[in-house]
Amino acid sequence: MEQREKFSSRIGFILISVGCAVGLGNVWRFPYIAGTYGGAAFVLIYLVFLAILGLPIMVMEFSVGRASQRSAARSFHVLEPKGTKWHFTSYLAIAGNYLLMMFYTTVGGWMLIYVKKMAFGEFSGKTAEETGEIFYQMLASPSSTMGGMLLVVALGFLVCSMGLQKGVERITKWMMGLLFVILLILCVRSMTLPGAGEGLAFYLVPDFGKIVEHGGGEVVFAAMGQAFFTLSLGIGAMAIFGSYIDKSRALTGEAVNICLLDTVVAILSGLIIFPACSAFGVSPGQGPGLVFVTLPNIFNQMALGRLWGVLFFIFMSFAALSTIIAVFQNIISFSQDLWGFDRKKASLVNGIAVAVLSIPCALGFNVWSNIQPLGAGSTIQDLEDFIISNNLLPLGSMLYLLFCTSRRGWGFRAFKKEADTGDGLKFPGWARVYVSYVLPVIVLVILVMGYWQKFS
Repeated sequence: MEQREKFSSRIGFILISVGCAVGLGNVWRFPYIAGTYGGAAFVLIYLVFLAILGLPIMVMEFSVGRASQRSAARSFHVLEPKGTKWHFTSYLAIAGNYLLMMFYTTVGGWMLIYVKKMAFGEFSGKTAEETGEIFYQMLASPSSTMGGMLLVVALGFLVCSMGLQKGVERITKWMMGLLFVILLILCVRSMTLPGAGEGLAFYLVPDFGKIVEHGGGEVVFAAMGQAFFTLSLGIGAMAIFGSYIDKSRALTGEAVNICLLDTVVAILSGLIIFPACSAFGVSPGQGPGLVFVTLPNIFNQMALGRLWGVLFFIFMSFAALSTIIAVFQNIISFSQDLWGFDRKKASLVNGIAVAVLSIPCALGFNVWSNIQPLGAGSTIQDLEDFIISNNLLPLGSMLYLLFCTSRRGWGFRAFKKEADTGDGLKFPGWARVYVSYVLPVIVLVILVMGYWQKFS
């Protein structure tokens, strides 16, 4: 058997795992939801759910990867008891990784396009309406959406083709390092704007009245959903990195570090957005409008606004590309595990496959905008996002949970032995009942509530 590649350092493993977890959802979804549901009060509830929901499943993914020394395409085949069918989980994981990239690459392309637009001063002197029009013109242009998507796919697979250490690890380390530097610079700039104090108070001072106002159940579910989806768990996107690390460190401590860094990025993103919005008297609107319409307007009104705008969209591009490179690495490893492809061949074949599979999303905003699969106003991207976020992530997480706790699967004892191998924080033995019986119910609730919110 060919010797499996390894990370050159522990910091490489942590930063790449953080890069996979830190995505665009952290950067624009987390601040908005935190603001909607009471700022700091929501953040506290979110952190509790991150610890009790995201953390155990992440440890399980890492453990399955490290014990099997395979990607999700083959890990269940290696670890499952003879005669069982756990390996069917691998098909769900493979589908999940491809599907995630089918729409994520398009949004990553938007970020790169906006770096160029900012740098060339396209927003200078524009009104709010004109800034919005630039965004909608970009979406309406097949050459823009396709060009951005193809550039992202080419960049991602180019990095992966250079190797695990020389490409993925080295470049992700640089990107994540620069991401944190830019994030801190933008935080300082935003928090020192005249009138930023109101936004800071809104975001950081707990307002438990807001929780009562929205209904405790709704706030708890929002926190639960954000904690669950932020880490992209359930499709083996994290498991692959477990297969590239040695046994010198226990996996629970590593997962804690990754969750903490992921949360720091999310919270710091809010420290850019809320002070800036309050300083210029605008509402931190939800979704793409915030990033592509509201913030360019704010940068327009700031001294050296073009510079801050370019830095912000470079930061957003790094957040997108770090996830894309991590998932592309997983996709390449599927081909290596299943068909024995070398890295160059796996990169080329999958680069073409992902580019072709991403076309419906890229054209779903223009040429194929008449296709509205989830009702009037919906896009192909909405359908792809729904399939993965509301179906594959919770189902996959449930299967990892059951595999690692059931006697008919890998079993809790084998899982805990792998998770606890090495120095550092161990997985608590008392949590066995919780992860075996309570956590699967919580994941089931997330699955059902996702459908309820979508179709009620």
